[in-house]
Amino acid sequence: MRHVVIMTMTASVGLMALFIVDFADMFFLSLLGEVELAAAVGYAGTILFFNISICIGVTIGATAVVARAIGAGEMERARRLAASSLAFMALVTVVIATLLIPLLGPALSILGAEGRAHELALGYLRIIVPSMPLLGLGMCLSGILRARGDAKRAMYVTLAAGLTNAVLDPLFIFGFGLGIHGAALASVASRVVLTAVGLWGAVTIHNMVARPKLLWCRNDVPLVAAIAIPAVLTNVATPVGNAYITASIAQFGDAPVAGWAIIGRLTPVDFAVIFALSGAVGPILAQNLGAMRLDRVKQTYFDAILFATLYVLAAWLILFFTSGWIIALFGVSEGAASLIALFCTVVAGSFLFNAVLFVSNAAFNNLGYPKLSTAFNWGKATIGTVPFVAVGAYFGGAGGVLIGQAVGAAVFGLAAGWACYRIILTLEKTPPQRDGTFEPPRWQHAIWPFSSGKSASLG
Repeated sequence: MRHVVIMTMTASVGLMALFIVDFADMFFLSLLGEVELAAAVGYAGTILFFNISICIGVTIGATAVVARAIGAGEMERARRLAASSLAFMALVTVVIATLLIPLLGPALSILGAEGRAHELALGYLRIIVPSMPLLGLGMCLSGILRARGDAKRAMYVTLAAGLTNAVLDPLFIFGFGLGIHGAALASVASRVVLTAVGLWGAVTIHNMVARPKLLWCRNDVPLVAAIAIPAVLTNVATPVGNAYITASIAQFGDAPVAGWAIIGRLTPVDFAVIFALSGAVGPILAQNLGAMRLDRVKQTYFDAILFATLYVLAAWLILFFTSGWIIALFGVSEGAASLIALFCTVVAGSFLFNAVLFVSNAAFNNLGYPKLSTAFNWGKATIGTVPFVAVGAYFGGAGGVLIGQAVGAAVFGLAAGWACYRIILTLEKTPPQRDGTFEPPRWQHAIWPFSSGKSASLG
């Protein structure tokens, strides 16, 4: 529990800095008194969520393979895997950003953006999307530091980026009069700092990155991709579901979308520790699996769930009693205020089920079952979102959308927790072989029928 808490809290400090800056972005833009600005950030945030999810997925793969090599005492192999992972991240993010830029306008239209909100969101995205490779490299370097066990310097990476954004945001938005475009430029600058501080920690301090070679990449990228591709698919599911929710709320006007955008910035701030937990627990599981300490694997998972439960209950309590203050802070219209109040007093408690899903997905990705995390996240984003949100919107309007989302999250969070518990029991009964493979249980194929049915690789 001590290891889980320390890794999580240090990671959460850096994440909290980034999320608070996003929250401040929304606050500063709301001071300009244009409801379309808040709506534009909401629409743009849905697309940026897609970019971030891809970077997180590749980072999960990199962190898992590097941590396993460290756990097995193979430091040179860990350095080689780190180099190959960074090369893979650079390739993926450059390709995605290049393909996405010409599609930004149509994508915003699909989400329901129109008129002034569409124009503002498009200008914002055209500035920030080209910096996606910097975001990916910085996140991957932070993951490598977590795999190394240096939670403090991993925290410095995101903390430095957050502080950079916090200083430049008001300067660009108000000082230079750039509005939403100034917020985008501040974000780009923070990503430059994110990568620079990550290189300082991983390369200069720990010498954890070897000089990349083409032959290494050919051999290592498939190991990273075996975890990263399912993890990317897993993480992309969330913005897909989020896009459907945004489009569902958009039918009720710009005011509810503005409220949804504020909720989208409020949630990471209040639950930053849970987002950090899902990233911090992975390397702990992977290192102990690499060292064949399955008792610690089991204890780590259950300690993470207990920690998440206690934190979510405390965070929900804070939101419940501060909902009126939050609404007053932004000075939003009635349509946005009612949505924020519903989230703070009722819906926020359902994040406990999201926390179980996050921790379980981290376990799936690091214990050799990345396809299960893909199955559960896509299940939540489709079966657990579309029908529940549609019914909620029909009966309860924009507020019903939030209620429907919460119910779907509960169903899939509980199902993922059960599946992860079964996997841990299977690993205890049938430990991985010396060649790094193990026999998956039969019930896995019922959930993910495309499994080979032979053995799963631990890389």
